[in-house]
Amino acid sequence: MKQSIKEKSTFLLGGHLSINRMGFGAMRLTGPQIWGEPPSLSEARAVLKRAIELGVNFIDTADSYGPEISENIIAETLYPYPKGVVIATKGGLVRPGPGSWQPLGRPEYLIQCVEMSLRRLRLERIDLYQLHAVDPKVPLEESLGALKIMQAQGKIRYIGLSNVSVAEIERARKIIDVVSVQNQYNIQNLDSETVLEYCNKHQIAFIPWYPIGSGQLAKSGGAIQKIAKEKGVSTAQIALAWLLHHSKVMVPIPGTSSLEHLEENVAASFIELSQEDMKKLT
Repeated sequence: MKQSIKEKSTFLLGGHLSINRMGFGAMRLTGPQIWGEPPSLSEARAVLKRAIELGVNFIDTADSYGPEISENIIAETLYPYPKGVVIATKGGLVRPGPGSWQPLGRPEYLIQCVEMSLRRLRLERIDLYQLHAVDPKVPLEESLGALKIMQAQGKIRYIGLSNVSVAEIERARKIIDVVSVQNQYNIQNLDSETVLEYCNKHQIAFIPWYPIGSGQLAKSGGAIQKIAKEKGVSTAQIALAWLLHHSKVMVPIPGTSSLEHLEENVAASFIELSQEDMKKLT
């Protein structure tokens, strides 16, 4: 694939920082169950380099991916970062073991998370730092207060949220300027539709994780499979194209450790869906 992502398919993060709306999620650049080193470190690095070549300039990761592995691979592969590349990371989830995720939003811990991510990513400032999950044992005001301190110190440019409700976003906006929300969302799972509507209204980037959904797309038949066949593309590509057409604040971050799947995912940003296609899919 020789083309790069369309210039028109961009979003202004925080109203100022331009990112291409087809991003890359770096969670899969780790081992099984998002734990440890990837099966092939050379392929993981090749995927990152190729993503940049294809025009991807928004890479999403987290300190809990590996843990630490994803951030380390990004820095080892891409530093010094090409001009315009935005690295977003997250903190607030700890990993007791493979497949295990626990929220930890204590202020002192989050401050440490930011400092360590800065060190691993070799950055002086993180363009987008996201609270990975709300800790039910810690008041949201305290968790975000810590990130606000780091922002005031110039170590964070913008702050985002992940796995939140509309009520939690509104509560957060009394403390910080929320520029992004990252929730699970795809053509088969619309549970966060009200959150997306809120983001649309307030021009907040909506970053859907698990954007392609389960492997049932190809088996589901119906509109997805029919339209994919008509256009000569995969059902996964239709699922990604649908996200981009569904909302202008949508910033999908499909993740993969495969060069073939990366090229396929980026190619989805070129698929045109008509109003009739969207009606059938929706």
